[in-house]
Amino acid sequence: MGLDGLQRAPWEAEGAAKRRVVRDLFASIAPRYDLMNTLMSLARHRRWRAQAVARLGLRGGETVLDVCCGTGDFMAPLAKAVGPTGRVAGADFCPPMLERARAKDFANLTVADACRLPYRNAAFDAATVGWGLRNVPDLGAALAEIVRVLKPGGRFVSVDTAQPRSAIGRWVSALAFRRLVPLMGALFGHGREYAYLPESTERFLSPEALAEEFRRAGFRDVWIERRMLGHVALVGGSKP
Repeated sequence: MGLDGLQRAPWEAEGAAKRRVVRDLFASIAPRYDLMNTLMSLARHRRWRAQAVARLGLRGGETVLDVCCGTGDFMAPLAKAVGPTGRVAGADFCPPMLERARAKDFANLTVADACRLPYRNAAFDAATVGWGLRNVPDLGAALAEIVRVLKPGGRFVSVDTAQPRSAIGRWVSALAFRRLVPLMGALFGHGREYAYLPESTERFLSPEALAEEFRRAGFRDVWIERRMLGHVALVGGSKP
């Protein structure tokens, strides 16, 4: 079922319907995904990923899983951090997004749902999610799966958009996400798809509430860092 066949708006879908809608949405925007990320973030998204990788404290030879890896933008800094003796794997349930990652010569890519990861228990030293947790149909299941595939002491960090706390931050958010982002998407023929970004951000958990979900899933030493006037949040923790 594509977006045109959905009776409700994409951000209102739940469960299996959300899984289908999100997969179709990202399949449609995959060809322009990297360009739009650069435009929407003012070319800062790679810096935020690099900061997230730094917080993981990766060492040479470690294994890392990028969940909801999309076009693979997280995989390059992860591969650099673990070096030639390390291993980085990527999982995403949208094949067209993975095709863009394969075009960048990334290996170890798997079509997989974040709520049902096809990896053995305690397989990875660390894991990441970039702009993905608000898109999963069952956040608790996805976090439980990440905990499961991490080794004891394994680290995890999520990077995503967030609602700013300050008045000026909320004003900028309303201008950028409510008006400019859908307009940019419309220029590429995907106005409705990019209307999903502000709606899904507003409907998703605050970083503080997401941190509580991390703790509920079993993570400890949970932390939060905000960037870009609070428009971006890094939330991380470790497995006991």
